[in-house]
Amino acid sequence: ALRMLYLIGLGLGDETDITVKGLETVKQCDFLYLEAYTSVLGVNKARLEEYYGKTIVEADRDMVEQGIEDVLDQSVDHKVAFLVVGDVFGATTHTDLVLRAKQRGIKFQVIHNASIMNAISACGLQLYRFGEAVSVPFFQDSWRPDSFYDKIKGNVERKLHTLCLLDIKVKEQSVENLCRGRKIYEPPRFMTVNQCIEQLLEVEETRKENVIAKDARCAGMARVGQATQLIVTGTLEELLNVDFGAPLHSFVIAGETHPLEDEFFEMYNVKHLAAEAAASSSSS
Repeated sequence: ALRMLYLIGLGLGDETDITVKGLETVKQCDFLYLEAYTSVLGVNKARLEEYYGKTIVEADRDMVEQGIEDVLDQSVDHKVAFLVVGDVFGATTHTDLVLRAKQRGIKFQVIHNASIMNAISACGLQLYRFGEAVSVPFFQDSWRPDSFYDKIKGNVERKLHTLCLLDIKVKEQSVENLCRGRKIYEPPRFMTVNQCIEQLLEVEETRKENVIAKDARCAGMARVGQATQLIVTGTLEELLNVDFGAPLHSFVIAGETHPLEDEFFEMYNVKHLAAEAAASSSSS
C-alpha cells in the first residue's frame, strides 16, 4: 500500500479555505487528524467533516506530544493527513512530526496554505520589512515572562515591523486538576489585542528601556482571512480600548515605514472607524 503522511495547511478562514490539491488529497486519505491547539479556524470540526465528507480526529496537545507515534504507525500502511490551521510549519510541533516520519522511513508530502505570517501584510505593512516575530504569553500571578521585550527591542533598533502572536490556551488544566490527575480542562482562552497592549505596557513600565512607547504606531487585527476580518491602526494608547470582537487576534508594531505603507496603513486608522460609526448612526 502507498505509505504516506500528508501535512495539509487549511488556511485562515473556514472549511473552504483548503486548496484544491489539499481537498483532493483529504478525500483520498484513510485517517484525518486536526491539530487543534496551536491555532483555531473560524468554524468547528463538524463543518470540516461535512465539507470533506470524512471523520476527523481532533489532535490535542497530549496526543501530539505523547501519542504521535500512533499516527505514524497508521501511516506505515495507510494514507494519513495531518490538518493544520494556517500553514503547515507555523508551529515547531509539525517540524517534529516530519523529522519523526523521516526517521521511520515514512514518506511525507506538504501542501501549503496561507498563514498569519503572510496574511499580516493586509494591514499595509510590507512583509520583507518585518523583523523577528514574537509570542506574547498570558501573564499569570507570579509568572510574567518578558523575553519578547528583547526581541521587540532588536526590531525597533533595526527599524523593522514586529508581528506579535497572541497566546491561546486550549484544553489547559488547573494546577490542582493536573496534580490530581483529573482530566478536567479549563475553558479556552484567547488573548485579545487589548490584553496584549496592557502586557506590553506593563513590561515597558518594569524595564524602562523606551522600547514600547504609548504613541508607537501599531495595528490590531482580528479574524484575519475571515468575512468579519477587522483591521484597526493607531497608537498603542488609541487601540487599548478598541473592541476587536471574537478571536483570533494579532498585533503589529510598525517600524520605519515607506510612503506607500503609510497610505495603506492609514486607511484603517482608528479615527476613520470613529467617523464611520458616527456617520452610520446619524444616517440610520
